[in-house]
Amino acid sequence: MPDLRKDPVSGRWVIIATERAMRPNDFKIEPHAPLSADVFCPFCEGNEDKTPPEIMAYREKGSYANKKGWRVRVVPNKFPALKIEGGLNKQGVGIYDTMSGVGAHEVIIESPLHITSLTEMSIWQVEEILWTYRDRMIDLKKDKRFIYGLLFKNVGRAAGASLEHSHSQLIVTPIVPITVIHEMEGSEVFYKYRGRCLFCDMVRQELATDARIVMEGKNFIAFTPYASRFPFEIWILSKTHASHFENIQKLEVEELAKILQKTILKLEACLTYPPYNYIIHTTPFTYGEIEYYHWHIEIIPRLTNIAGFEWGSGFYINTVTPETAAEFLRNANIQNNNEDMKL
Repeated sequence: MPDLRKDPVSGRWVIIATERAMRPNDFKIEPHAPLSADVFCPFCEGNEDKTPPEIMAYREKGSYANKKGWRVRVVPNKFPALKIEGGLNKQGVGIYDTMSGVGAHEVIIESPLHITSLTEMSIWQVEEILWTYRDRMIDLKKDKRFIYGLLFKNVGRAAGASLEHSHSQLIVTPIVPITVIHEMEGSEVFYKYRGRCLFCDMVRQELATDARIVMEGKNFIAFTPYASRFPFEIWILSKTHASHFENIQKLEVEELAKILQKTILKLEACLTYPPYNYIIHTTPFTYGEIEYYHWHIEIIPRLTNIAGFEWGSGFYINTVTPETAAEFLRNANIQNNNEDMKL
């Protein structure tokens, strides 16, 4: 019998189709096609003139902007979804609302070497990527035109990546995305009724139940959500309440880098290097610290397609129970020769 589960944050219902349950090796995953030696990569060191001029970079002492010597580099997206120049120009057209497509669209190039996964990096490299996320959010938050910053990573063609060189993106918008609005509204309703943060309660319950925990550290947990939309979906949450990602502290960055890298290692081991997206959901720039919303990372392997029923109903059909996925991930045999990655 399929199981209907309600996501307590958004109110969205998910169908866990247990009768159609699949093991990791049952999924038909398109393998990553490695870049041919004669295919040019604009993100590799030495090709700095093939990208727009850098916005910021973590560099070796004595190196120069848009030259070699960088460790993490941020450039404007060559084909931006939104452009940073101009005013909002808000207006109504009959019953419709419109404004200029103002915002920021940046690419975080995560290594000067042609690395295709965070799992190929040292922990300190992953830490620098997280610090870069924080630095760019803090800087763009100063622009009063901008309301929200969405950090995300696409890995593999099926997940929307056009280049395999490991990179993330940041899109900053003058409005709050509807998905975040739904999460914030659901969390606020819970807070007004219970007087507690829903995400903090979720952390406590997942730790107590232990059925969906993938990994636990001192400050963070990784788990498969109770109403997972997708097979092997994973969330990473801080154990202590925090509404804004950009306020993350040094010790938290050090642990988060380990949790994030090890979680992706487990995904790669279980699912043979699947395409995936991860997204950081955080509180809009215009809010101060709030008690009812909690920043978090959502990791979504791209194993299934969204079809007519999902688009038409808003339901998702997940063929793997989150409990089964968590068990596979916990028991994944990963190669870890990096002593610094131990929690």
